[in-house]
Amino acid sequence: MANKRFKAALEKIDQEKVYSITEAVDLLKSMPAPKFDESIDLALNLSVDPRHADQMVRGAIVLPHGVGGNTRVLVFAKGEKETEAREAGADYVGAEDLAKKITDEGWLDFDRVIATPDMMSVVGRLGKVLGPRGLMPNPKLGTVTMDVTTAVQENKAGKVEYRVEKAGIVHAAIGRRSFEAAHLVDNASALIAAVIKAKPAAAKGTYLGKITISSTMGPGIRIDPSSIDIATAA
Repeated sequence: MANKRFKAALEKIDQEKVYSITEAVDLLKSMPAPKFDESIDLALNLSVDPRHADQMVRGAIVLPHGVGGNTRVLVFAKGEKETEAREAGADYVGAEDLAKKITDEGWLDFDRVIATPDMMSVVGRLGKVLGPRGLMPNPKLGTVTMDVTTAVQENKAGKVEYRVEKAGIVHAAIGRRSFEAAHLVDNASALIAAVIKAKPAAAKGTYLGKITISSTMGPGIRIDPSSIDIATAA
């Protein structure tokens, strides 16, 4: 059934056409849907070589309409900051106890990890587990901070982290299929604006190349970069 649905969706796409962002979102939402609320993702091809540190593109953004679903936030903190994290709505808060649970039990039932700077000696030991999954706290992304309240609230609201992969592609979720089309357009525009703003000085050629939008189970739809109002999104 999934294969049949994919083929039906593919038939709706003109492979020779590059769609405007609005046309692409409308087309995506018109395709046959599975029984679950699919994630909607953007793929941005960038003219960078992330093997070079001065061409790395990485950042985070709170999308205008969030990304849907419940983002499970884990906070490593003690004392007043532990209380602050709980009051801000963190799903899990702790210190060495949670680190032990991760290492001993393979516990990974969370989507974001935030830590106060004093806890990084504990969190650092989890690098081999958290790092490959993109869960390691990072000051540049606002996930190593004393402002626990803001960090928790932003991540619960749908803060999206993005990082260019080896092939020079950024993949990131911008919402759910159930979102209004206008909200998906807003989120896509905001993400693209953030990636453009993060352009490294060492990037050469046309920085932003091919843009594709897709659902979890659906084919990609090409988007014309010029159709996106970056000024408004920024």
